[in-house]
Amino acid sequence: MIVRRNASSDAGMAWTEASQRVVDGRAWREFCRALEAAGDAILRPGTPETPFHRAEGLRYLTRLLRAGLESQVESADPRYPRFFQLSNETIKIGNDNPDNIYHNANVSSAHSYRIRGQRGSASYLSFCSTGGGYESDGAMQPTGQLDHGDLHCDAQGRFEISVSTKPQPRNWLPMQAHTNSILVRQTFKSQREREAPASYTIECLDPDRDDALQSDDIEAALLRAAAFVGGSANLFVNWMNDFAAHENRLPPNDQARCQRAGGDANIYYHNSRWRLAPDEALLVEVLPPECETWNLQLSNYWMESLDYRYHRIHLNKFTAHYERDDGVRIVIAHQNPGAAFPNWLDTCAHDQGAMLFRYVGARSFPPIRARVLPFAELA
Repeated sequence: MIVRRNASSDAGMAWTEASQRVVDGRAWREFCRALEAAGDAILRPGTPETPFHRAEGLRYLTRLLRAGLESQVESADPRYPRFFQLSNETIKIGNDNPDNIYHNANVSSAHSYRIRGQRGSASYLSFCSTGGGYESDGAMQPTGQLDHGDLHCDAQGRFEISVSTKPQPRNWLPMQAHTNSILVRQTFKSQREREAPASYTIECLDPDRDDALQSDDIEAALLRAAAFVGGSANLFVNWMNDFAAHENRLPPNDQARCQRAGGDANIYYHNSRWRLAPDEALLVEVLPPECETWNLQLSNYWMESLDYRYHRIHLNKFTAHYERDDGVRIVIAHQNPGAAFPNWLDTCAHDQGAMLFRYVGARSFPPIRARVLPFAELA
């Protein structure tokens, strides 16, 4: 359908149907309808129906929308990529790790890229190329990985990484035909603000058009953002429904499933959910193996990490108190059990939620014992 010509930036160009939908408002209304439907994820049967949990669900949707707009609109063009965050202190997805800084970039296997950066002091640093997306197939399937152990830096800690489908002699992050994004993880030993994070930029080496906004593309981008909201929320509600089979326990997760959702190949995951009455506590006991690090975190029902800025909701290899046998006892409870249990995690007024125990760089994966007992019995 050709309607008329624009007198300004579209001068000399016939309007397409997609452009007309932008002009007459249909594109925006379609986006709003898609976003409304995406929000039904927090109303699904089995999700908590209290005002508190539903309020957190509404906030969760707004956070997912911020992430979706950043990834699908502002930073969507693989010819002009930039690193952005799908997860940070106020955008939380899929049991995001409180010990991590995450960055993402949209790329395409049709192009080649260069990442330049400074190593910093993060104990663990990985660059992973992925294919798929929560807005499309509900996956972030790994297609290549480069870890800090294989990253060559100069004497000042600077590095360059080649990102391409064609092998490179060193510092190569592989892509496959379906690669469309890069996920970067930095993991820190204790408080992130006390360490120097790695810094990095990305550039496309062969862009084939300029960076001007294309009016025909905006509606599809907005609909992908709405699909990201619904896809992400429904994916992790599905996970929580599955975790109900082992509530208050921490068995190993399906590692292939974790990888499909964007998990790191060097991380072993124990995903589950917890639920505690006001007078109950969850006691977690483990003898950690040799590894780069491990941690246990608490999240809310929507699999958002609880607010680690102001509350102690996770412990790791470097912050935990160890028993004489090098084992660790962690108490999850609504109130502090006192000095006899230094590894206390605060539920932050939640009665239920998700939890995740992860080993990073381990070669063995000891079982994790978890049991509920009356809070009064801790003494």
